Amino acid sequence: MDIKEQIKRLKKEKNAVILAHTYQPGDIQDAADYVGDSYGLSVQASNTDADVIVFCGVRFMAETAHILSPSKKVILPAEDAGCPMADMINGDDIVKLKEKYPDYLVMCYVNSTSEIKAHSDVCCTSSNAVKIAQKLPPEKGILFVPDQHLGSYIMEQLGREMVLWDGFCPTHVRIQPEMIKQARELYPDASILIHPEAPRACRELCDQVLSTGQMVQHVKTSETMEFVIATELGLIHTLQRERPDKTYHPLFSGLLCPNMKKGSLEQIVSALEGTGGEVITLPQEIRQKAKYSLTCMLELS
Repeated sequence: MDIKEQIKRLKKEKNAVILAHTYQPGDIQDAADYVGDSYGLSVQASNTDADVIVFCGVRFMAETAHILSPSKKVILPAEDAGCPMADMINGDDIVKLKEKYPDYLVMCYVNSTSEIKAHSDVCCTSSNAVKIAQKLPPEKGILFVPDQHLGSYIMEQLGREMVLWDGFCPTHVRIQPEMIKQARELYPDASILIHPEAPRACRELCDQVLSTGQMVQHVKTSETMEFVIATELGLIHTLQRERPDKTYHPLFSGLLCPNMKKGSLEQIVSALEGTGGEVITLPQEIRQKAKYSLTCMLELS
């Protein structure tokens, strides 16, 4: 049996839904029921009547799906798919940070572990980060974890001082200003889109600073027909599916997240059969506290 047909059969048997992040390999995106950014996928999963969620992404994404849908079985097909940025801060780090700044609110990027979410006052995504920060009490300081670059983007937009953890995305920090200048010369008619996880010096040279979900929406509705994409290469497959009539250029071929590329169709089959992948479970206390920071984000969005 063809592996895609096998996946369809198993999905029906298990009442399962397959979620794939836009950075996943193209064949996984094509096999998924929903493709999108991490938080949007978790919300989508919580709104389905599926009993099983197969989350093709990295660990923090599957954890978020479990936090929002504790009654569903959430499986991470690639068990070793972690996120280096999420792992750049741990529970002890954030406790010490809060002791140093006791009157500050902790604003946590959703690209973080459940432990960090549990220590936070509110979460945010790359698309709503500015909006969330703007709604926090102006008399309160903000501790932003873990991504210093998204944090600096918020500060630029609002003119608000924040204490930033020094975490970063190893993929997006490979972007250099010279690459963007070269792309301008090579593709003078293209609009350059960059993710806010990229360094400020690079963001300032681009036409739009957008989350992955915002990039998809922008490309779908924009009259522009040619784009340079300054984020993980997997997004180009998503964009080509949405608007195949447009032209997309990767900023450079090294914009690959190794963890996002660990998944395979065979791993999806194993996850659905119950012979592979990891079923995500979290301590109840951590899950409930983490859900609080996610709920606060929804209320402020």
